[in-house]
Amino acid sequence: MTRALTHRGPDEEGYFQAPGIGLGHRRLSIIDLGGGQQPLCNEDGSVWVAFNGEIFNYIELRAELEKRGHVFKTRSDTETIVHLYEEKGLDFVDELNGQFAIALWDAKRRRLVLARDRVGIRPLFHATLADGTVLFGSEIKALLAHGGLRAEIDPAAIEQIATLWVPVPPRTPFKGVEELAPGRLLVLEPGRRRLHQYWRHEFPDAGDYEDRPFEAWQADVRELLQDAVRLQLRSDVPVATYLSGGLDSSILTALVKRHHINDLTTFSVGFADARFDERDYQRQMVTHLQTSHREVEVDGASIGESFADVVWFAERPMMRTAPAPLMRLARLVRESGVKVVLTGEGADEIFGGYNIFREDKVRRFWARHPESAWRPALLSRLYGYIERDPKAEAFWRLFFRQDLENTADPYYSHRRRWSNGAQMKRVFSPDFRAQMPGEEAMFAELDAYLDPGRERWHPLARAQYLEMTLFMSCYLLNSQGDRMMMGQSIEGRVPFLDHRLVELAARIPPRHKLRGLEEKFILKRAFADILPPAIASRPKQPYRAPIGASLAGGSLTSRLLEREALQRSGFAHVPAVEKLLSKANPAAPSERDEMALATVASLQLLNHLFVDNFKLPTQGETHHVQERATVAL
Repeated sequence: MTRALTHRGPDEEGYFQAPGIGLGHRRLSIIDLGGGQQPLCNEDGSVWVAFNGEIFNYIELRAELEKRGHVFKTRSDTETIVHLYEEKGLDFVDELNGQFAIALWDAKRRRLVLARDRVGIRPLFHATLADGTVLFGSEIKALLAHGGLRAEIDPAAIEQIATLWVPVPPRTPFKGVEELAPGRLLVLEPGRRRLHQYWRHEFPDAGDYEDRPFEAWQADVRELLQDAVRLQLRSDVPVATYLSGGLDSSILTALVKRHHINDLTTFSVGFADARFDERDYQRQMVTHLQTSHREVEVDGASIGESFADVVWFAERPMMRTAPAPLMRLARLVRESGVKVVLTGEGADEIFGGYNIFREDKVRRFWARHPESAWRPALLSRLYGYIERDPKAEAFWRLFFRQDLENTADPYYSHRRRWSNGAQMKRVFSPDFRAQMPGEEAMFAELDAYLDPGRERWHPLARAQYLEMTLFMSCYLLNSQGDRMMMGQSIEGRVPFLDHRLVELAARIPPRHKLRGLEEKFILKRAFADILPPAIASRPKQPYRAPIGASLAGGSLTSRLLEREALQRSGFAHVPAVEKLLSKANPAAPSERDEMALATVASLQLLNHLFVDNFKLPTQGETHHVQERATVAL
């Protein structure tokens, strides 16, 4: 099971076994290179821990614990966990500033504690076998390696992905395998099983925001982000940054360069297709900061070649190919001898940077006067192509007009996106669709997962909560973050998601985050002095990658989209997929068609790699999926 995760920790392996428990660990050595081996125990061996991630405030925690008499035998952040548990019990997680998936064994109580960080930066899965055995691990492939669990695709999860873009925790794409949701503890004791939510996203009621000057909020944002960067640079190996050319990564890189690492190395991805390329902005920042910069260029063909590996590491179907360039970027980082990179994820969610937030604001404004001719024209400020094409303008006005006045809908901000996505279910076969529970059951599951009381929040807060709880935690941080980096043995760190900054951002009045239709207003103002004007004022460009162009040629992905392969798996409605493929080559299909194609392709890959042909890579195998699967076919 542990060796299934060699990519997450190629440096060392370790084990602890006792009656009723087995802990295994793969190590990516970053702090206390010579003494931080896991699993690790307290002084008398009664508490053991294996964990993936980092505890950034471990130095401060250690000092306090030593004052209370605890004796440390290593310099690692891991050891603070066992001593903190001795001191605080299950409340130990409240003290941690970090990103983590923790398995802790309390031998005296015969208690297993599984804990996941507040926002879901590190993944954690578990399954219970028929004989009561509980399996757990950072990735599902570790559970499958046990031999007592067989992968089986869950139609309910696929329906959720096709509509909500993600499976709702604890559901995963595989039956019988559950995800421990962010901010949760799972506590297993003899005859007892408890799930506890120790942290949640919270916003003030709409009329209860603290009345402070804008400058005071701005100073707090600046101070807290700088401190988060300081903590997350703690490492005994070199640390680099990703530099996308956008506001968030540029701010982080500027802070690191100016205050911490003078000879900083930066990494970025460029696209051969100019529609997706941001290298002009990346190079402006490189020149501005004088970093040692490295980049990788990708095109449709290279994305297609990588897509099978993407699904192998992500362990889920996806509507996008966007993780593939990030996997190739992580490979460049590793080949450059770097193990740790800081990234800008989370800023858009906590400071209101996405078009979906601005779209929600415009539609609510339009809903006050539904017959207005000029109010819907504001949408062209978000989607510039609307006003240039009369046909497109008419189509999008009709699209955004649907359910316009239903502003009391708790999912108002996301309903249009989800309704559009749900149309993709037409690409599934009638037999497979018949196994899906349907929208009523899906939304009942979603309602049960989300926290109550959201109706009291400001509309922007409601939209932010949905985006953070679902898309960010369940897709972005995993499929585009952890899985692509750790798949190449790289640790990503996300200072914007320091929980102190997340909590501060939630308290900031919405008008300071979304000023008119200007996104991330307070963040731009807080750090305008360290950025070139062209970067500080540039509009948000969503990160995307080619889809249709990547599925041509002789890759495993393209072969699994052939008629015989589609018929064999039974998931897809073959005529619908063939129609999508004909649109993709050579014409440019719609975004919805491309997303449908990516969903089917990744589902085919998931089934092929985990259900039909599950096999762990051999030692030292790098591009194992493409090579192994070619033989299997």
